[in-house]
Amino acid sequence: MTTDGQCSLAQRLTGIDEIECVTPDLNGVPRGKVMTAEGFLEGRRLQLARGVLLQCIMGGYPAARFYGSDDGDLALVADPQQIHRLPWSQQPRALAICDADELTGESSRLSTRGQLKAVIARYAARGLAPVVATELEFFVFAPNPDPTQPFQPPLGLDGRREDGHSAFSVSSNNGLRPFFNEVYACMAALGLPRDTFMHEMGVSQFEINLLHGDPLLLADQTFLFKHLLKEVALKHGLIVVCMAKPLANTPGSSMHIHQSVVELGSGRNVFSDEAGEPTATFRHFIGGQQAGLADFTALFAPNVNSYQRLYQPCASPNNACWSHDNRSAGLRIPASSPVARRVENRLPGADANPYLAIAASLAAGLHGIENRLEPSEAIQGEFDVPDNLSLPCTLHAALERLKRSHLAKELFSEEFIEGYVASKTLELASFFDEITPWERRILAAQA
Repeated sequence: MTTDGQCSLAQRLTGIDEIECVTPDLNGVPRGKVMTAEGFLEGRRLQLARGVLLQCIMGGYPAARFYGSDDGDLALVADPQQIHRLPWSQQPRALAICDADELTGESSRLSTRGQLKAVIARYAARGLAPVVATELEFFVFAPNPDPTQPFQPPLGLDGRREDGHSAFSVSSNNGLRPFFNEVYACMAALGLPRDTFMHEMGVSQFEINLLHGDPLLLADQTFLFKHLLKEVALKHGLIVVCMAKPLANTPGSSMHIHQSVVELGSGRNVFSDEAGEPTATFRHFIGGQQAGLADFTALFAPNVNSYQRLYQPCASPNNACWSHDNRSAGLRIPASSPVARRVENRLPGADANPYLAIAASLAAGLHGIENRLEPSEAIQGEFDVPDNLSLPCTLHAALERLKRSHLAKELFSEEFIEGYVASKTLELASFFDEITPWERRILAAQA
């Protein structure tokens, strides 16, 4: 006998032949298998090798000891709330976001979606619920078949390429209206509510703000949105790039995370008291963010290219300072009413795994609440970063900091942190196996 839920799902999947069953890997890339709709609706168990969760961004895996020497299977378990028909697919097709669980039923510690769910559960155990919103920046470029050449914006309606004077413009001259119209239609079909959209400061760079809500939901929405962007762009003869710094001499792309905490049941923002003033919990949350930001930098800035963005001196959040409405601080308190008081973590780049970045940021804040950590004094205007609030400035330094972090291993488990560092170390080694054009252009002349 089928349940009402199964009947409803079957109706939603009418005409669908295949379902992409995916879970985010370490880098937030969708990994999984394509399953027949028949098998999916029958509830057949879908399994995936554990090592896939630690797959490097360029392919390949760290040593098997980091994911179990036998490389045994995990179960992909679809979240019933995250099963969607794919509006951009010509062939009727669906996608299901899945948890990666051990065959015994518990969440795998290598699963970044599972890590975020564990952090949310820790808040719930204290009668609290975090609320987040993400701001994702990205570039829209013409196809780039030769990766040795710089990215270029698409040709505009006037036959020229954008040259960097279009920040905050609402002009249609870039010729991207058809692309964005389909993006908006696909967002509506997937149930992704959008708040604001704008042309950012970079050449052919844009930003979209997703509405605040449950952290797992926002991570799922950000994950889906990045996937949607790339798929729709290909249909329009474009590419979307979520690198942290795809162009030289141009601002990079971030994924700022806005965070507040409410009481379960009442929904009261615990960052504000009855008089509308900031609470001790608010201070402790900031103190926890400051205590964890340097240790977790490799989780927020996961690639070599991430540090190209953080080096940019213009409003670069390469510090653990906090401030009221100062975009040069890593932790910014936006101007808002007391009910909307929140902390914006400006460190994560657009290349970060949204599940892991949100989990790390919220875990740091909860660590501060639990241990009543006090923040530094707020900074305003131009400032020099104190040594104790500086952050690692290269991927190598960030990985070394993460590897030594007792806090990271306490909050995310030794298994996860060691696996993460092992995978990222392989990626770093791959980068150092190549010689860049700058080295050939500048250093060869001096040899």
